[in-house]
Amino acid sequence: MYKMSVVGKNVRKLDSVEKVTGTANFTTDVELPGMLFGRTLRSPYPHARIVNIDTTAAEKLEGVKAVISYKNTSRVLFNTAATSTFTLPPMMPVLDQYIFDSVVRYVGDEVAAVAAVTEEIAERALSLIKVEYEILPAVFDPLEALKDEAPALHGECEAGKNIPAEKIHLEMGDVEKGFAEADFVFEHTFKVPVQKQTQMETQAAVAQVTKDGKITVYSTTQTPHPSRRILASIFEIPYSKVRVLNPPYVGGGFGVRIGLSAKAEPIAVALALQAKKPVKVVYTRTEDFIASDTRHPGYITVKTGVKKDGTLVSRKMHAILNSGAYCTWSGETPGVLGAMGLSMYRCENQMYDGHSVYTNTTPTGAMRGFGNPQAMFAIDSQMDIIAEELGIDALELRIKNMMRPGDKWVLPYQCQSTGLEECIKNGAEEIGWNQKGSFDNSGRFKRGIGVAVGTHVSNAWPFCGDYSNAYLTMQQDGSVNLAAGVPDLGTGTATTLAQMAAEVLGISFEKVSVTFGDTESTPFDIGSHASRTCYASGAAVVAAANEMKAQIFEYASKLLETYSDKIDIEEDHVYSTERPEQRISLFQVAERAHLAGIQFIGVGKVIPQNAPPYMAHFADVEVDTHTGQISVIKMVGVHDVGRAIHPQICEGQIEGGIVQGIGYALSEEVIYDKNGKQVNNNFHKYMIPTSMDVPEIKAILVESNDPSHPFGVKGVGETGLVPTAAAIANAVYNATGVRMHEIPITAERMFKAIVKNKNN
Repeated sequence: MYKMSVVGKNVRKLDSVEKVTGTANFTTDVELPGMLFGRTLRSPYPHARIVNIDTTAAEKLEGVKAVISYKNTSRVLFNTAATSTFTLPPMMPVLDQYIFDSVVRYVGDEVAAVAAVTEEIAERALSLIKVEYEILPAVFDPLEALKDEAPALHGECEAGKNIPAEKIHLEMGDVEKGFAEADFVFEHTFKVPVQKQTQMETQAAVAQVTKDGKITVYSTTQTPHPSRRILASIFEIPYSKVRVLNPPYVGGGFGVRIGLSAKAEPIAVALALQAKKPVKVVYTRTEDFIASDTRHPGYITVKTGVKKDGTLVSRKMHAILNSGAYCTWSGETPGVLGAMGLSMYRCENQMYDGHSVYTNTTPTGAMRGFGNPQAMFAIDSQMDIIAEELGIDALELRIKNMMRPGDKWVLPYQCQSTGLEECIKNGAEEIGWNQKGSFDNSGRFKRGIGVAVGTHVSNAWPFCGDYSNAYLTMQQDGSVNLAAGVPDLGTGTATTLAQMAAEVLGISFEKVSVTFGDTESTPFDIGSHASRTCYASGAAVVAAANEMKAQIFEYASKLLETYSDKIDIEEDHVYSTERPEQRISLFQVAERAHLAGIQFIGVGKVIPQNAPPYMAHFADVEVDTHTGQISVIKMVGVHDVGRAIHPQICEGQIEGGIVQGIGYALSEEVIYDKNGKQVNNNFHKYMIPTSMDVPEIKAILVESNDPSHPFGVKGVGETGLVPTAAAIANAVYNATGVRMHEIPITAERMFKAIVKNKNN
């Protein structure tokens, strides 16, 4: 259908020059006339009631223009997560946050904020605010928070003690019947940690309020349109009176800004309303660590029944996740964990139960993979246990039980394509799977190879009400403006959308300009998350381009004296398919149409489908048994991407996801002390992989061309993180014979496990 003259090519990214020259604008770069600087006072206690707050001294400090707390700000409950704007009935969003409250529920919770002419004055003003606290009982572990004696952090919860949202239950077949028919039954519990997104740009917002009450917010959000709705609800003004935009770039997201950027936006707006001047709020790195969402930690139990030949006959999963102090994404994450976990392998009898639990820790929310890395660490660790027990090769077991098109599963959409088997075979060849078990591990250093697989989504649907829109307008010279409501987080969104528009229209890539991430100049879109932008927003762009192309053909048919269905566009020229030499430049077509009072405008409005991407990751590791130190020698990630619109972007996403997965597996963890304070609250204490820790990474693309998308694409933004931890844990076991049920596998944990294994 398409000539693939632009799609599938590594064109230069639209943002590359600005970013490499340092001229790209981010929220932290925004400067407005008369702008003030906002700073936030945060709770030193995990749970306390504010008995009294005295802001008098801060208000009198020269240079201070506004001081706010729960006493003089909106009392409208909200949820910072974008889910609050598109939760599908009969479910209701959990609204459990105020800008400020009289009760604080974690170390870092917002108490008050000030706006001043300089950051230094604002910081000094915070020290002048006097707060009297009544310390309340606190709880930090979700299992403890479920007990009768635990404090009720948000009063009575409908689903049960400290359970913020509904309990998720998924079921297919009869699991107990399946277990009875199984030859072997395996059951294991796995523990996963708090992981931080560690995006380069911290949470930030700049708010400006006009005399007529219109609010403009420059923001780091991944979802400008849903964020506009949340802000309009908080401040009780029409949606049309709020503009939210990226300026235009965002310094990374990884899920932490799907909705508001923590509370940077409402705090900035509240300060601007009181000061009557623009206010900039930028989180410090420590604030970003302690007061913005993290990945959900928790406990996952997997029980699996199998036949002697390795056929899965029954699987039951249970997950209890730590919500932290507020719900944000804690209603949805347990559901995605279960849905993705159960849809990985073909099994007639399946059941999942899971939910989140309030605790007095930093709120947990969306992070790359959204519950799926937690699920696959548990599931694919157990798959290796099963393979060893049955004496079946780990690859053979996975291929035997992999989901195939047409198979019944728990998801409400179909699996129409899979390249997983090709992924597994290509990865095995690249990693040297035939070497597994042949290394000389007689000495101190032991080497092993492991594998894990995964699937994910290419769209937020069916987990929320998802639709995408796009506008295309052709200018008088034949160039095109594309408007889409999704931000570009550094993932190349603008570039790939422009590629699809150019391909459909048959024009040069250089002739497409893109406006994105601005509620005032783009149509509604739920934003950049769920690996959906290329798939879902891309479908809207293609629809808009096809509508525009039909208009061009109708008008050009008169110029070429032929029928509109006998016309095509190629290399910026419209021509007759019957007489290719009969052609006219698109410039001439657009100019003549303009003079005739006609403009070509395409509108794309789609409710996208969904397409499961598949991936196989292989890890080659070395373990120092004297210290417990684990070194990753090589990682291979083979991904079924449907079709690669821009291969380098796909490879880059896979490589970045693998690096985050290495951190998740081996070193990244936010720990709380006995008083609920975050121990790992900056880059000096939180161990993300550095360039010295990154091994050789080989990203390989497999194209299955999914029929649900006009170009056959699937999501790739999150997939690189999904199976990485499980692959590394399986490689560690292959090297040492020690099975780790908890990540990260730090040197300390590894060493203790090695010693324990020897003693046993």
